[in-house]
Amino acid sequence: MARKKKLVNKTSIPEHEIEKIARCLLPDILAFYNSEEGQKEFEEWKRKRMILNNEHNLS
Repeated sequence: MARKKKLVNKTSIPEHEIEKIARCLLPDILAFYNSEEGQKEFEEWKRKRMILNNEHNLS
């Protein structure tokens, strides 16, 4: 049986309200990242991140 990871909520927003917002946003986020545009942006983000990591490792 998998345990649910307890998240740390350091706000005054109740956990159930955060979960409601997340449930509303998740379908749109998934649709974007599954789209061609989202895939291109994600690949660009990964490329930029790799460049920054390489620059950091060289200094």
